[in-house]
Amino acid sequence: MKTYELPKIANMSIYDRPREKILSRGAESLSDIELMAIIIGSGSKQNPVEKIASLSLKMIDESKQVLEAEDFLAIEGIGPAKATLLTASMELSRRIYSPRNKKIKSPGNIYPLLAHYGERQQEYFFSICLNGAHEVIDIKTVSMGILNRAIIHPREIFSTAIVLRSASIIVAHNHPSGNLEPSKEDREITYRLQEAGILLGIELLDHVVFSHKGYFSFLEEGEI
Repeated sequence: MKTYELPKIANMSIYDRPREKILSRGAESLSDIELMAIIIGSGSKQNPVEKIASLSLKMIDESKQVLEAEDFLAIEGIGPAKATLLTASMELSRRIYSPRNKKIKSPGNIYPLLAHYGERQQEYFFSICLNGAHEVIDIKTVSMGILNRAIIHPREIFSTAIVLRSASIIVAHNHPSGNLEPSKEDREITYRLQEAGILLGIELLDHVVFSHKGYFSFLEEGEI
């Protein structure tokens, strides 16, 4: 399964090309891969810019640590200039728009932090750690792929929360289909994590299911 796919830019209508689109409709109208293609700028003989953008975004999503310029150099078609540009862009974004210390007052405050994952073709499961003031301490990607009880185990969800001395957590995951209705498995996972949180003294405040269309909140719907 391809996680990211962008048609060949040269074959697009001029109005749908990333650079023209950002000028006419604004950056928020672009997908993650379109934004990545703009940052990279051009491809190579071996890899067109669309493929380099796809590989770069995949590397970022799957990485468990902060990426350095050397990591991007492993992608065919990325040289020192593009590698340093990507690294600088990520660091500047982290410094300016980091979700750390963002106060969560409602499920609607969580959705903007994760909404760009709504376009992904795989399921991503996140654990958001909060302090006593309901401010974000950390957002951890717990898993990628089809969710099940074996993968979404309480120890994986609460391990970071314990280390960071979190007062509470919120979990969230995307539905690539766009359907926001929680599955039976989603509900089972939620109640299992809720019980584990009670035992650990780290409250599970909500489980947010989201897509590019919006979100479903177990808290708002009275299911938690």
